[in-house]
Amino acid sequence: MYTLFLAEDDNNIADLIEKSAAIWDFKVYRVHDFHEVIHEFELAHPQLVLMDITLPFFNGYHWCEKIRKISNVPIIFISSVSDNLNQVMAMNMGADDFVAKPFEMDLLMTKIMALLRRTYDLTVEDKILSAGGAVLNTSDDTLEYEEKKIPLSRNEYKIIYTLMENKGKIVSRAKLMEKLWEGDEFVDENALSVNINRLRKKLDAEGLSDFIVTKFKAGYMIGE
Repeated sequence: MYTLFLAEDDNNIADLIEKSAAIWDFKVYRVHDFHEVIHEFELAHPQLVLMDITLPFFNGYHWCEKIRKISNVPIIFISSVSDNLNQVMAMNMGADDFVAKPFEMDLLMTKIMALLRRTYDLTVEDKILSAGGAVLNTSDDTLEYEEKKIPLSRNEYKIIYTLMENKGKIVSRAKLMEKLWEGDEFVDENALSVNINRLRKKLDAEGLSDFIVTKFKAGYMIGE
């Protein structure tokens, strides 16, 4: 049984999510103390996080960033503050999807199922990919370079995996978006750019400058 970690201070919405999740055979851990979200997250050991933006004390962006420092668990934002700026901000903080309130409960559960399926069934067999001195080990989703392990979010891992699997070939933006969000409705050019830019900064900081090459109007690639 999958555990969903729910950070939602509207009890009516939280009740509806919990009842619907039970039908889908999910267990829901609801945050009780919004001062201690990270502590409760560590207690729950969830497979997915549902996070509202507007929360007591600290907003959802704050907690998403904190979670991303210790875990690559998939995160879905659920919020009525759903303009493009907030959706891009959510992805920039490390979220995997965004569902605008009000929403159909069946749609939310379908998105949860799709995200769980892609996250935990992603690796069918252990496989090692290498390029430019970096090694991607698909058995534990780590990128190693000069004896250092570089932590990757779920989306960063999928971008790196797709590019390294097609080493020396151009991968279109459309293909990358398909890999990131296949089966979901949320596909956004800005969100892909945010993920690529964040990944590049992370790689640059570890000495992997220009690891991902942009091919103007064509896509991205990793060369030798």
